[in-house]
Amino acid sequence: MRSPMTGSTGGEPGPADERDLAGLRDEIDGVERRAARSVELGGRAVVIAVAVFVLIVGQILPWMDGATGWDVLLGTGSGDAVGKASMVPRLFAATSVLFGVLASALALTTRRWALTWVCALGGWFASVDGVLAIWSRQSSGGDLGIGLVIAEIAMVAIAIQWFRTAWSRPDTEPDA
Repeated sequence: MRSPMTGSTGGEPGPADERDLAGLRDEIDGVERRAARSVELGGRAVVIAVAVFVLIVGQILPWMDGATGWDVLLGTGSGDAVGKASMVPRLFAATSVLFGVLASALALTTRRWALTWVCALGGWFASVDGVLAIWSRQSSGGDLGIGLVIAEIAMVAIAIQWFRTAWSRPDTEPDA
């Protein structure tokens, strides 16, 4: 007679039962490893997506001397937008597009913890660079466009949300 608890006829599990348990254990461990690498963003994903949209809007608005953020990034504008005065704003344009738009889109779609840290650290680098871009425009006496300010505010919001997400990772170590 087979025991409902062990699946074998005696009190001890048989070799087939041990293989089944080992396979089940491996499957559970694999699911746990995959879950530990992913992040559940919940409502924060919507906030990040809206901030990325605002950042894109900031990129198409004027930054300096009528040149948009894309013009500053590509060096296709006129006047200060292509000269030496545009170096710091150009770096901000590049880092905000790289970390604020591209890396955020990748992290939102893949939901990987490692990418949340890339977005958090890169976002803060871009945010500091944005403050320097605004400061350099103001101290050089150049025209400061609304797009640069909007892009900086959006980049700070994105960086804050990614840092909150990156720091929220639960402890995944098993209890001893």
